[in-house]
Amino acid sequence: MFKRLPDDSRAIVRLHVDGRHIEAREGDSVAAALLAAGIVQARSTPVGNAPRGSYCMMGVCFDCLMAIDGVGSRQACLVPVREGMQVRTQHGARRLEDET
Repeated sequence: MFKRLPDDSRAIVRLHVDGRHIEAREGDSVAAALLAAGIVQARSTPVGNAPRGSYCMMGVCFDCLMAIDGVGSRQACLVPVREGMQVRTQHGARRLEDET
């Protein structure tokens, strides 16, 4: 669905998404890295459990909320990737005990 430009020479960054290892490019947002890896669902809604994925890619819609490095409800489109980052799909409403 989403493809990288063939001449992208940025450094590779490895992160973990729901226990799966993916590679991203330095400077990518978490949302962009997920889309490039073929992962389209970032969260599910609190009511109805409907899947949501990155939509606006600029922090307006809040459809890309994820748990990033132990902090829930972070906008994946606004968080740059870093080596070893832990990302989890957020299901329903954020629970306060998820935070570390």
